[in-house]
Amino acid sequence: MIKVSDYAKEKAIQLMTEGGFNPAEDYIRVGVKSGGCSGLEYVLKFDNQKTDTDQIFEDNDIKIVIDKKSILYLAGTTLEYSGGLNGKGFVFNNPNASRTCGCGESFSL
Repeated sequence: MIKVSDYAKEKAIQLMTEGGFNPAEDYIRVGVKSGGCSGLEYVLKFDNQKTDTDQIFEDNDIKIVIDKKSILYLAGTTLEYSGGLNGKGFVFNNPNASRTCGCGESFSL
């Protein structure tokens, strides 16, 4: 469903631990909501609870929770981490996006 690059895994473990989360048990919650320059924007946060409408996926030892309505938008996406000069943080490499904005935080299908 969603892939996690090796560097994103390292940063997720580091940031989750610093934020008081347990990477072995807690989740990265990803989703999509209306907004941004291109119409849809990504949502990412750390979480330790899931709802009945969530689905859990695991890749590269990282647990990811996605709400049902976001699954279709994120199928095949790779979660990466950019720590370059711009320091963007987590980046979604989404093959479903037909257009993305300049900052890479929003997209359209």
